[in-house]
Amino acid sequence: MLAAIAPSAARAELSNGSLLGAGARSRPAYDGSAAQRVEAVPVVRYFGETLFVRSTQGVVEAGARAELAPGLHAGVQAAYESGRQTQESSFLQSHGVADLGRGVSVGLHLEWDHSVGPVPITLLARLRTHTEASRGVQVDLRLSAGLFKGGRFSAGAFVQSTWADAWSADARFGTGIQRSPLTDLPRFQADKGWLSAGAGLLGSVELSPAWVVVGSVEARRLQGSAARSPLAQRASNHYLGAGLARQF
Repeated sequence: MLAAIAPSAARAELSNGSLLGAGARSRPAYDGSAAQRVEAVPVVRYFGETLFVRSTQGVVEAGARAELAPGLHAGVQAAYESGRQTQESSFLQSHGVADLGRGVSVGLHLEWDHSVGPVPITLLARLRTHTEASRGVQVDLRLSAGLFKGGRFSAGAFVQSTWADAWSADARFGTGIQRSPLTDLPRFQADKGWLSAGAGLLGSVELSPAWVVVGSVEARRLQGSAARSPLAQRASNHYLGAGLARQF
């Protein structure tokens, strides 16, 4: 996405073309928040012989990968983890909930790029282990498909699910063992399991052979214990993003 943690346009996600640019997105203060925020975000995608960097598959990440078979790649990556900033939510401030700092995760991924007739499909499985041990492990499964390409316009869609271990779930949605004792919210310990599910649409418009406008919209819903957490003001959130990038 155009955002550090959101999907990008079909042109970006369903091709290997290099992109470099910037954009803006509207996002919740954190998953489950009733507050919406706008921020600047990078639009980047580059694949070398081995190394890569991208913001087009849900997170900003960089790493190395190898082709195991035609269209099938395995690799390692480091990814930016946005955390949760108390100052962005009046709800968190009023209840004395501590920040969940920004950080980095490291992990493994397996990616399959294929075409069913004229339809490009990408299936990505990714494991992310936070470098702070108490922040745990997450697993993402993401499926993207091109829907339309005509002239300068491209469109696609994606679905994604995320699972978390007990440490990861409780770090984000717990108010007990790992949380600050200053909060007045009911004590709650989040469980491992299904964390969230999302679906969205992607689009891009070529302004010229060198420049492209990309955009996306995503609906995301918390699942399991995350949806029951006292921190979850609402179970569903939305993300909107748009940006301008140069194609190489």
